[in-house]
Amino acid sequence: MAYDRYVAICIPMHYSLIMKTSVCVLLVSVPWLMGATNGFMYCWFISNLFFCDHQNIDHLFCELKAILELSCSSFETIKIAMIVTCVIMGLLPFGLILISYGNIISSALKIRTSAGKLKTFSSCCSHLTVVLLFCGTSLSLYMKPDSGNSQEMDKLLSLLYVAVTPLLNPIVYSLRNKDIINAIKHVANLYFWSKNPFYM
Repeated sequence: MAYDRYVAICIPMHYSLIMKTSVCVLLVSVPWLMGATNGFMYCWFISNLFFCDHQNIDHLFCELKAILELSCSSFETIKIAMIVTCVIMGLLPFGLILISYGNIISSALKIRTSAGKLKTFSSCCSHLTVVLLFCGTSLSLYMKPDSGNSQEMDKLLSLLYVAVTPLLNPIVYSLRNKDIINAIKHVANLYFWSKNPFYM
């Protein structure tokens, strides 16, 4: 999405040439394949571990770091794989997204009209907000060093990127839509003003 916004704002005359169907399919399929490969890799790693008698996971769900704490076997290979995965599938895409939005902001600042600047920033702000929420929490969860109270912090960070970010996603994107905003205002007026005893 960041690349699409970059092409649409920074190279608008070439948008239809660059963003062909094959490019869009590639931009969607590569992350899906990388995610599936990543998931299968960690399933294989965990299936080869030995676990002790105590098998209660002190977490909200079967999160990788929480499962590793139950293991009796050595999991240094998995820790190295986690760091490499975070760099390749986390930091690298996050960095490219930030570079893309840096170019978009640079192009937007060159627009002479304030209405054009506002339109550009409003079309990108929602996506950037969601990316910062998701990438910030997930990368900090897997790349931070373990400490004494890290388990509670891991639960909080997991909750943020697993539950809060998907919950905020539709809200952040829908607040840009004028029809949604008008519908919210209409419902608020109906509910609050019609129920108000002082409203005549």
